[in-house]
Amino acid sequence: MSSVIPQPVVAQLTRAAIFLVLNVNSEPEHRSAVRSFCADLAAFIRAVRFRDLQGRLSCVMAFGSDAWDRLFGSPRPKDLHRFREIHGRHHAVATPGDILFHIRSARMDLCFELATLIMTRLRGAVSTVDETHGFNYFDDRDLIGFVDGTENPVEQAALDATLTGDEDTPFAGGSYVIVQKYLHDLQGWNALPIEAQEKIIGRSKLSDLELDDAVKPTSAHNALTTIVEDGKQLEILRDNMPFGDVGNGEFGTYFIGYARSPHRIEQMLVNMFVGRPPGNYDRLLDFSRAVTGTLFFVPSATFLANVAAANESPSAPGMSKIEQTSAAESSSSRFVGALGIGSLKGERGNE
Repeated sequence: MSSVIPQPVVAQLTRAAIFLVLNVNSEPEHRSAVRSFCADLAAFIRAVRFRDLQGRLSCVMAFGSDAWDRLFGSPRPKDLHRFREIHGRHHAVATPGDILFHIRSARMDLCFELATLIMTRLRGAVSTVDETHGFNYFDDRDLIGFVDGTENPVEQAALDATLTGDEDTPFAGGSYVIVQKYLHDLQGWNALPIEAQEKIIGRSKLSDLELDDAVKPTSAHNALTTIVEDGKQLEILRDNMPFGDVGNGEFGTYFIGYARSPHRIEQMLVNMFVGRPPGNYDRLLDFSRAVTGTLFFVPSATFLANVAAANESPSAPGMSKIEQTSAAESSSSRFVGALGIGSLKGERGNE
C-alpha cells in the first residue's frame, strides 16, 4: 500500500461541511463526464484550498454499488453493496445515491466554492439527491446537546480502522462510508430530564464522561454502538455534523461513518434499530428519525487519478471538440501510468 495515496477520510475534524449525494444520469456521455472528472478532482481542491491554506479544505469522493458497475465495471470492491434497510422498533431506510462528495473545511465559504465548481463541471451529467450543509455546534455537540465523536480513533488507529488493506488488495487504501440523515424531535427530547437523556446516550451531558456501567442501561447509545469481535473492539471514524432549517422546524444530525469494512457500521445499526438482544433497541431513536441511508466505497486518490480508460473520450455537456480531444489525450496519458495531477504524489491524504 506504500505506493497508494488514500483519499483524506481521516482529515482533521472541521467547523463546516457540505454533504452532496448525486445520481449519475443514464446516458453514456454522462458516465464519461463523471469518469473524466475523477482525475481532475485533486486540481479543483488545490485551486480552492490555495485561497486560504489555514482553511483545511478537503474532499472525499465515493461511489454507490450500482454506480460502480456502470462507471467502472469489474473488478469491484468485495464488500460494496446497496445499503440494507433495517426493520426493528424503528426503520433504517435505504435511499438512492450514486456519488457522495464529503467536503470539509474550517470555513463554509471554501466548502461552498468547491461544491459550486464541482456541480458546474458536472452540470447535466448528474442529478442532486440530497445536499446538506453541516456546521460545528459549540464544543463539538449535536443539537440534542451531547458531544459527538468522543471515541473516534486517532493517528495510526484511525488509519487502521478506516483503510482497506490485504483483505482486498486491488482496492487497498480505500474505505467504506455510510451516511444517514436523522431528524430530531427536539421538543420531545428537551422535555426529558437531563438524567434520562444521559442514560439514553450513556454519557454525562455537561462533562461528556461515560456513565459507570452500574448505572448505564444496556440500551444506551454508546453501549449498543460498541462492537467487539474476538476480544477486539472494531472502530469506525465518525464525522457527524448538525444541520437544520429553523424556519421549517427541522433539526438534525448528519451521520457519516468511515470503516475498512461496512460490516462493523451495519452491526452498529442493527444493534440500534433491532436491539442487542432484539427488543433492547437504542431509545435515542424514539426522538431521532432516519430519513436517508446509503452505502458508498471510497477508492484511493491513486485510483481516481487513473480511472479514465485510454480508449475513451470523456466529455462533459457543452465541451467543444477541441476540449474533448484534449480531455481524451489527458485520459490516455493517465491510463498508461502518469498521474497527470501535478503534485499529487507525495501529498498523501491531502486531497
